[in-house]
Amino acid sequence: MWGALLRRGARGAGGLRRLVSGGPPWSQVVSEAEKIVGYPTSFMSLRCLLSDELSNIAMQVRKLVGTKHPLLDTARGFVYDSRNNLQMRGLVVLLISKAAGPSTAELSFQHNMVSGIYSSQRSLAEITELIHTAFLVHRGIVNIGELKSCDGPLKDMRFGNKMAVLSGDFLLANACTSLAQLQNTKVVELISSAIGDLVQGIYYENSKSSEENCLTDDIGISTWKEQVFLSHSALLAKSCQAAMELAKHSAEIQDMAFQYGKHMSMSHKLHSDLQPFVKEGSSDTMAFSLNSAPAVLHQEFLGREAWIKQIRELQEAIKAGKGVTSAIDLCRCHGNRALAALERFPPSEARAALANIIYAVTRFP
Repeated sequence: MWGALLRRGARGAGGLRRLVSGGPPWSQVVSEAEKIVGYPTSFMSLRCLLSDELSNIAMQVRKLVGTKHPLLDTARGFVYDSRNNLQMRGLVVLLISKAAGPSTAELSFQHNMVSGIYSSQRSLAEITELIHTAFLVHRGIVNIGELKSCDGPLKDMRFGNKMAVLSGDFLLANACTSLAQLQNTKVVELISSAIGDLVQGIYYENSKSSEENCLTDDIGISTWKEQVFLSHSALLAKSCQAAMELAKHSAEIQDMAFQYGKHMSMSHKLHSDLQPFVKEGSSDTMAFSLNSAPAVLHQEFLGREAWIKQIRELQEAIKAGKGVTSAIDLCRCHGNRALAALERFPPSEARAALANIIYAVTRFP
């Protein structure tokens, strides 16, 4: 009954329920949340993506058809994303904006609100998505030295790299231009620092993945959290805080928005890391990262030497060990902390949708 009440808007008094198994699936959560914010966020970056400059780039990218350049998969994801993950960040920014509502300190510009969200906050959501998309495109740059003949002609793969750099830079430049137009120094500082965090986090990922043995460092889960915050959580956390700053909310509300964005995205990353180990019917060959949370936690429980000995049988060892259950617990821990941050916002449809996002990313079979 409570889950249904949340999906209807949770208009009554009372707090948010703590995490247990169950809840609506991710696709349903996203669909319901998009109705609350006023339009499908899958079209959030449409104005930029349909620009003449990017259309010309898209025409050039068609030359990569027939190769295995990752830029093709990224481009396909913009047109059709069956998991509804690409636009998740902008959607959360809009929901947290609506959940917080107008600030009593700024009554003069409430006429700029549409569906309970300021126009500047909608612009910020678009900026957040453009930044995320730019880094997705940049991640598609391949290491020419590691290519195989089946990946495609070398000249096409080099061309794909040039297109990834060019189109990613174009999206990032558009995001920065729109950010300046918000004319809010603190928001510019927040989002600029998030871009710096992303660069630092992705640099670490790339430097580790290029090592010959592809083994993780001997790190603990606390170091893993720090690295994941940089590469996955900082942008959403600081965008949520920036949305509160645009509405002139108090420092306390800004911090609660930051905490929700941080812990929601941490849960989202943990949920993704866990899929090869908890998804029904997953095969032994299903790809997983040795830097994923279950692998790092398994190494902590097992010890470094035994971990190295088990490397060839790692996936089954992780499934049978404590790493998976601990990662699930950690995922729900971050989820509960995100829900705790939401308690500071008044009950509403938007708050219910934000809670349902948490329930979806902490849901396991």
